[in-house]
Parts: sequence; structure tokens; C-alpha cells
Amino acid sequence: MQFGVFSVSDLTVDPTTGRAPSEAERIKAIVTIATKAEEVGLDVFALGEHHNPPFVSSSPTTTLAHIAARTTRLQLSTATTLITTNDPVRIAEDYAMLQHLADGRVDLMLGRGNTGPVYPWFGKDIRDGIPLAVENYALLRRLWDDDVVDWSGRFRTPLQGFTSTPRPLDGVPPFVWHGSIRTPQIAEQAAYYGDGFFHNNIFWPKEHTARMVELYRRRFEHHGHGAADQAIVGLGGQVFMRRNSQDAVREFRPYFDDAPVYGHGPSLEEYSRETPLTVGSPQQVIERTLGFREYVGDYQRQLFLVDHAGLPLRTVLEQLDLLGEEVLPVLRREFAALRPAHVPDAPTHAARVAARGGSRDATVRAAADDVTDQARHSETEVRVR
Repeated sequence: MQFGVFSVSDLTVDPTTGRAPSEAERIKAIVTIATKAEEVGLDVFALGEHHNPPFVSSSPTTTLAHIAARTTRLQLSTATTLITTNDPVRIAEDYAMLQHLADGRVDLMLGRGNTGPVYPWFGKDIRDGIPLAVENYALLRRLWDDDVVDWSGRFRTPLQGFTSTPRPLDGVPPFVWHGSIRTPQIAEQAAYYGDGFFHNNIFWPKEHTARMVELYRRRFEHHGHGAADQAIVGLGGQVFMRRNSQDAVREFRPYFDDAPVYGHGPSLEEYSRETPLTVGSPQQVIERTLGFREYVGDYQRQLFLVDHAGLPLRTVLEQLDLLGEEVLPVLRREFAALRPAHVPDAPTHAARVAARGGSRDATVRAAADDVTDQARHSETEVRVR
């Protein structure tokens, strides 16, 4: 099972100091958090995509490429990539390029986003959200799977004889998770393709999460990808820890009370009771996280949100230390002991290449130069000259 952290890249005022970081500070902090995640033994770092204040991550591939150069083991992902407002051609090229730079340590989570105005900003209509997600992903799959694509659809200009470059590393495209909190059609889309389904598991009670995951599992089996309990599931979660639970509650309360995403509503205690938010000791985080398995079954990826609501970087790094030192070893041991042998591990590039029968050079070599229309010389001819 993979464990990691994700960031939504918010610029939020620290309620205890009245100060918010600058964009430059927050971007550098995200890189620091990612490298720290690898240092403490976490498996995954995921970064969201937003195109409006108070967020800074408008180009996650740029940031993740930089993180790839500073890490050696960390799996890099997104939380989420906007399949509705990004051109599928751009997604195919950007993430294949990132895949090459990171030596395969890349997957991505697709979603529709949580900001309604993003649709007109990119020339789309929010009423087309689901059809856009369906059509754009179908094209993305074609762009990665087929060397030459002829395609026409409803939402973009047709493609004729188009080859997306670079081609996926080793001929195997990045693994895709479909992220959704409340949309059955997205769970169905993930199941249809045999992809992963990621439920953010933050704002909703466990009964809702269980229904969404169960739908995905049932449809995964219906489409012939394996038994329901072999479907690839990921969950989010929010934690804040101190070794003493009373200290954790006291320190986190002002951040919770003023947080744009859930402040000024239910109390911290009410929210913690009704959703997976866990504020307390490492042992409480362990027990709560192990409890997720009781209502979603065995799953493959657990990501925690730890850097939101204006928390200072120093505090976030302390959270990562607690995760790595006290929480992660226990969760790894307990989840591994509980998981049946037939339930698969989280997909990795190496495992997927092996399942395809080994790596291959997927480079497409054009017969002629697009500018001069002259046949290109082979590498041998160039060396001779």
C-alpha cells in the first residue's frame, strides 16, 4: 500500500500571526514538503491544479518536474488534473514528458475541479462538465495508446494523422486515478477503463464514501477487470497531530475555525465526528485510518492533507516527522497483515511495464520533416557525414 501527502497549494492567512505567505514562499514550501515526504519514508506526493487565488499551483507538471529532479524514489501525482478544461493533447504531452524526466515515477488523478468559473476561463461551459470529462478522457487514452490518431468529437477541433510526443515511457502511459467526491458517472468511468478511483474522503461522512467506492468496485467487476475487491482505490484524509491529543486540538482549533474550506460552520469536534478529519495523537490517526478499511475494503493508496489552512511550514514539517516516525510503520504493518493475497498492490510503472511483457522504445520516427517535407537522414547517415 502507498502512503503519501497531497497539497492544494492554498495561500491562507495564518490566524495566529495574521500573515499569509507570498506566492514565491508557498511554491518553495511545496517543494520542501515534497522532499521531506521522501525523507521520512512516504511513497507519494500529489499536487492540485488551480487557476485562481488563493492557490498557486496553476502548472503542476512544472513543479513536479522540479521535485522529480530533487528526489529519487517518490511517486509524483496530481490532486487533481482538470480533464474538463485542459486540452487532452496538452495533458498527453505534458505528463508523458514528466514521465520521462521522472523515470516513470508519475501517475495522475483526473477531476473536474471545485471552481465553477474555471470553465469559462478556458472557453468551456460548466453544464458540459460530465460530457467533457467523458470525451476528453476517451481522447487522452487514444493519444497515449495509439501512435497515430484520427479523431473528431464535440468539444475540440478534429485530429488527423496526429502523433502526441513524446510517446509514453517504455510504451506504458502513466496510471490514471479518477478523482471524485460525489459523481457516480466518474466512478463508472474509472470502472469502465479499469483505472483507479480516488475518493477525497474529506468533506463527507463515511456512509457516502462507502457508497461511492462500492459503486466503483461493483462496476469494475461488471466490466471484466477482476473481482470487486481487486479494484484500485485511493482515499484522502486530513490530519493534525501532536504527541498529546489535547495539544493537537488546542493548536489546530484557530486554523480550523478560520479555514476557508470548513471554518465558520460546525465545530471542530462536530466535524471530526462526522468526517475523517483527525486531530489528535499519532495513535488516534493510526486507529482512524485503519478504520477506513472497515467501510471501503482493502485499498491501495492513502494520501493525507497536512499543509492547508495557513499552517506554517515548520508545523507542516513536524507533521511529516510524526507521520514517518510514528504513524507510517504501524499503518504499513497493519494494512499488509490484513490484506488478502489476491488484492493487488498500488500500480507502479515498473509493475505495469512487466505486465506488458517488458519495456520498449515507443519513439515514432517521422518519414519526413514537417517543415521541409524532406526525408530525414538516418542516424547512421548523419554519423557518416
